[in-house]
Amino acid sequence: MPLVHDFEYFKPKSAAEAVKLLARHKNSSVLAGGTDIINEMKVGMSKPSALIDIKGLAALKKLEFKNGKLYIGALVTFSDIIESKQVKKRLPILFEIAEKVGSVGIRNRATLVGNICSAVPCMDSGPFLAAYDAAIVAQGVRGKRRIKAADWFKGVRKTSIKKAELVTGVEIPLPKKKHAGCYAKLGRYSGEDLAQASVLVIASIDKTFRVAFGSVAATPIRAYKIEKLLNGTRPDDDAIALAKSLIPEIIAPITDIRATKEYRMHMSQVMFERAARAALSRLDGNGPEYGESVI
Repeated sequence: MPLVHDFEYFKPKSAAEAVKLLARHKNSSVLAGGTDIINEMKVGMSKPSALIDIKGLAALKKLEFKNGKLYIGALVTFSDIIESKQVKKRLPILFEIAEKVGSVGIRNRATLVGNICSAVPCMDSGPFLAAYDAAIVAQGVRGKRRIKAADWFKGVRKTSIKKAELVTGVEIPLPKKKHAGCYAKLGRYSGEDLAQASVLVIASIDKTFRVAFGSVAATPIRAYKIEKLLNGTRPDDDAIALAKSLIPEIIAPITDIRATKEYRMHMSQVMFERAARAALSRLDGNGPEYGESVI
């Protein structure tokens, strides 16, 4: 399907130039991976007057661990994350998440930053950023600002980005203690499908936990009630069962073409239990390999 409306095309040579173009063209869109915006333009869902192509900005391709943080630039694709030896070694849960995104073709183009800027409820990156207290770095004409992941997502396809701002990357602070995690994603079939529900569980050697859900509300949900229940313990069967019983108070799934709200609720509880057990097993040096599905 071709693009059927007229628009101006720009390829800036710097992030600062891109920001100036965004300020000059009020109804503009940024082109990075293009897996969302191009499809939206094809079906008439989005009709920008200007398309600002940032793919040539080498500074936005940075993927590095530094000063206790992982920095992921706006042009880092999910395939880049999968192929990073440092990610596999130091933050393997991110490798597991990236492997579950779309298909190989999608992962080769789609970026993590683009994923969170689209802000659809079924995005795979949302629960990860929420659980790790990430910060989104946005550059505007007056400089850069950092937005907490908890403040970034405002609703379905709504974020805290301001007019004439460009997201240049995200910063993920790494837990100081040894930790392990598990990301469980439910789809209708094996292959390129959007999540019906997802859950991320992080277990640390200091007996602290981080839990986040995706695809079961308008935005990613950090499950603080469950974390508070589990923190300071080595959860046994009773503790995990009690944590599962709290899930209906935390998430708000809907019925749509992919699943009913009742199915999403039930499977969120099933996935939480399996992800929690897998995270604890991985923390002990056992459990399934990262990337192996638990559902």
